[in-house]
Amino acid sequence: MYYSNGNYEAFARPKKPLGIDHKSAYIVGTGLAALSAACYLVRDAQMPGEHIHIFEKDATAGGACDGLNIPGLGYVMRGGREMDNHFEVMWDLFRSIPSIETEGVSVLDEYYWLNKEDPNYSLCRATKDRGHDAGTDGKFGLSDKAAQEIMKLFFTPDEELYNKPITDFFDDEVLNSNFWMYWRTMFAFENWHSALEMKLYIQRYIHHIGGLPDFSALRFTRYNQYESMILPMVRYLENAGVQFHFNTKVENIEFTIDSATGPVREVTGTGQDTILKIAQAAVPRNPYSTPNRKMAQRIIIAHDGTMQAIDLTEDDLVFITNGGCVENSSMGSQTTPAAWNPELKPGGGWDMWKRIAKQDPSFGHPEVFCSDPQATKWMSATVTTLDGEIPPYIQRICKRDPFTGHVVTGGIVTCTDSNWLMSWTLNRQQQFKNQPKEQLCVWVYGLFPDKPGNFVKKPMQECTGEEICQEWLYHMGVPIDQIPTLARDHANTVPVMMPYITAFFMPRAAGDRPDVVPDGAVNFAFIGQFAQTPRDTIFTTEYSMRTGMEAVYTLARVDRGVPEVWGSVYDVRNLLNASVKLRDGKPITDMHLNFIEKTVLKKVLHKLEGTEIPMLLRRYGVIES
Repeated sequence: MYYSNGNYEAFARPKKPLGIDHKSAYIVGTGLAALSAACYLVRDAQMPGEHIHIFEKDATAGGACDGLNIPGLGYVMRGGREMDNHFEVMWDLFRSIPSIETEGVSVLDEYYWLNKEDPNYSLCRATKDRGHDAGTDGKFGLSDKAAQEIMKLFFTPDEELYNKPITDFFDDEVLNSNFWMYWRTMFAFENWHSALEMKLYIQRYIHHIGGLPDFSALRFTRYNQYESMILPMVRYLENAGVQFHFNTKVENIEFTIDSATGPVREVTGTGQDTILKIAQAAVPRNPYSTPNRKMAQRIIIAHDGTMQAIDLTEDDLVFITNGGCVENSSMGSQTTPAAWNPELKPGGGWDMWKRIAKQDPSFGHPEVFCSDPQATKWMSATVTTLDGEIPPYIQRICKRDPFTGHVVTGGIVTCTDSNWLMSWTLNRQQQFKNQPKEQLCVWVYGLFPDKPGNFVKKPMQECTGEEICQEWLYHMGVPIDQIPTLARDHANTVPVMMPYITAFFMPRAAGDRPDVVPDGAVNFAFIGQFAQTPRDTIFTTEYSMRTGMEAVYTLARVDRGVPEVWGSVYDVRNLLNASVKLRDGKPITDMHLNFIEKTVLKKVLHKLEGTEIPMLLRRYGVIES
């Protein structure tokens, strides 16, 4: 597998890999990473579809990219997805996935046309005092000291950030700024999260710093992510003959590991009971085997209450979605809270990953991410307005008619004085194809679900859907005496508790996430948010899809470049622009400098006169014109 950029390889079709017709694939999960891997196996590896098997423990595909109308409960979206124009892998794949809306066009085509005709931007990013504009004026409000703290983190080597929280680098100069409000609510960062991930995010999206206050850099799908992204991929794979196995949980994957210094280790057992056996020293190692050679030799699955084993060969490729940000999620209803059970052991992809990780250090350390649900949880809720009573309050804040089918809020609106640090958003309506046209679906989330609300006076995690709606209406500025009736009779709200929704942001070190293809791996790869790929950042659709592409290209030996991560961090224009935007447009000559610093700066700028450098600095506002 190798990286490429430009369009030389972007539109090229790879040759069919040698021997691919005699290979099979087994994919764990049906999230974006898993479905992308399957699509790349079909499109670029040209593996026969009937040779590809996808195991999903639930009854539907999609993983965290859900969007359902659940009978007796209502519309539910656990989260939302926002994209940018430099999700290189995502657009590489979606140009080949046919639209399920319009015959003869791709998902990329319809997405591109939609966002060209209806560009995204917010007219109200934040409110306070019950629905009044927070008055941030698009400013970051960073002092020189705060800007220097961000700059220091930006240039700190990764190794010095291992296992360190953000608060080791940012103090109140940053944490009390508009910048941090914009950042933490958009990306769901908490103060105790990873300084390393914070740095990687700043570098990855340096070209979007200026768009943080109004979301003008973002792109959204027409409908919820399940109907707009997952269903077209599933349809494409079904038409190719790919085999989906729903209600089928992968309990464990067993490996044969040929150590460079010791005998062959063979992992045997089924389900919960895994035994590591050491082959007898008298058994000679194959002299032609690769040192540290690792091969997946058996998949243990649970289906219909029975355990089954699938024996594997080197020609059976295994793609493992390890961990999962929506594992152990619970849903409430209009009249019941979503269950919060911190004592419940991590299930799904977590317990499988733990069994896998015990077999070799290169398979990662899941406990780093899933051992503290108190630090990785937050809640969301889907509010469905049932008639015309609530929409006028929405329109007053977002300054757009929410029923036009066009951009509404343009991203989240953060209630800056909310005890829950509540944010809410309306994407294009209707968000569900079968949604009645007189209804709106609003997505609400709170970063601090264990704090009492401003109106309800209860922690979000103890609230019914109706009570969460009341708190939202309070921050929308609805008259106090109307709030209970509107929340009870004119809306339906479904709360969701997600104990591991930001698990990937926990402070970590190298090796805590396994490489997509670990050193020595013969026939398996890790994919998804808890697999490690260079430079890209987790908690994005692009990251999931990139791991799927890299895994397939490596194991199936596809001779075509994987698109390199967009290199905005290496573009001096983006760096200059971001530096000025972070200082709310003020040039460096406006910084609080001492006499020596001012003298040095003046001399440097004088020396540069007569070159193109001052022209570039003036163009981006770094120095005054």
